Amino acid sequence: MHTHSVKYSESLHHPLYIANGVTGIRDMSGQLDRKDNYWAGSHERLFWNAELSQNKIVNPRYVLQSSYQMDGSASVPDGFPEFFKLQQIEDVDSLLNFYKNEKVDFIKVYQQIPAKIYKHLALKAPKYGMHLAGHKPIFVSLEDAILLGQKSFEHGRLFLTEAFPGADSLRTSANWQLFYSKSRKSIVKDYNPEMASRLMLLMREHNSYWTPTLQTLKFEAYAHDSTFIDNPNIKYIPYIIRKFLWGSDVNNNRKRNLSIEGKNLSRDIYSLAKEQVATANEIGVPIMTGTDVTDSYVFAGFSIHDELEDLTKSGLSNLQAIQCATIIPAKFVGEDKKYGTIETGKIADLVILNKNPLEEIANSREIFGVVMNGIYYDQSKIEELKVYSESIVSTFHINIKVLYSLLSSPLMRVQLAD
Repeated sequence: MHTHSVKYSESLHHPLYIANGVTGIRDMSGQLDRKDNYWAGSHERLFWNAELSQNKIVNPRYVLQSSYQMDGSASVPDGFPEFFKLQQIEDVDSLLNFYKNEKVDFIKVYQQIPAKIYKHLALKAPKYGMHLAGHKPIFVSLEDAILLGQKSFEHGRLFLTEAFPGADSLRTSANWQLFYSKSRKSIVKDYNPEMASRLMLLMREHNSYWTPTLQTLKFEAYAHDSTFIDNPNIKYIPYIIRKFLWGSDVNNNRKRNLSIEGKNLSRDIYSLAKEQVATANEIGVPIMTGTDVTDSYVFAGFSIHDELEDLTKSGLSNLQAIQCATIIPAKFVGEDKKYGTIETGKIADLVILNKNPLEEIANSREIFGVVMNGIYYDQSKIEELKVYSESIVSTFHINIKVLYSLLSSPLMRVQLAD
């Protein structure tokens, strides 16, 4: 329920999702008013869905189409319509009208959207048949975001930045990135579990969902650890991505983890996030599995099994973890009459396992076969899908294409600059 697709996902991601039993995904990225050379948008995803319906391609179902991430003026490259910057109240209707015509279901909100604009956007979106999902904006309290109806919140830092003494100052800081960086120790040391629990109760009351994507925090915690970095699934990642995107991410986090002031801090944040997952689950916050594919050391398909394991290590039962990947997302999407459980009359997209994951959650990896849109993939076909992606990734041709798409994408250039 949290991934990102690019122009080359047909080769790089889709086969690996199916091979790992992932039959449906929610993409959390999009485009502005023109096709981007790197990021996929609603047009590509709806096309992939149409092709899947005729079994012309191998890919998971894309549920709920996303806008581009709304992050204030800095996120919009030059030459695009001003309303995407969301600097004026009048921009909100223009933005919502545009994305309604693009068949988008929700507006992806990000960190730096102005509080006044966010509130107007949250109130207006339902009138256009859309909702808000994504990050909790820095300049808005989680309480306000819940009360304004944001439908899902992403990532493991959700409560970390809300339940420490500097939370209000972080929201009003002139340089929130610097304030957050200096507050990381306090976020752990001065954590207020009562405050977090109160917010979790509010989420349950308002049916707000949480996708903690624990794999992103795990990467930050173990970027200095060679046993973590030497992941065999790295063979499914193009060299260009490993070198120029993941490489710098690894180096930056390694340096921070090995520094005197940063020693064990990322690990402590990751551990605290898992504690919060346990508490949120006990309180009744609906939790969904997501991995944030395209982020460093997140692997399409494979990482969902890591996320399931992390959810159980956070205190969820094996059954509860599986429900976070099945019935709970189906209810979120509003498709629980078709998906999420195995029942007569429901769509038979299935992963068939050799061993019972209720006994050991790692058995989710023991895949005997996958049924996707009426097509059965046995173990030989599953292996073919993996070999196909690995062979494509290793070609000079795809690496040059990926490099060109990165350099020629104005959206990616802005994100890299940030």
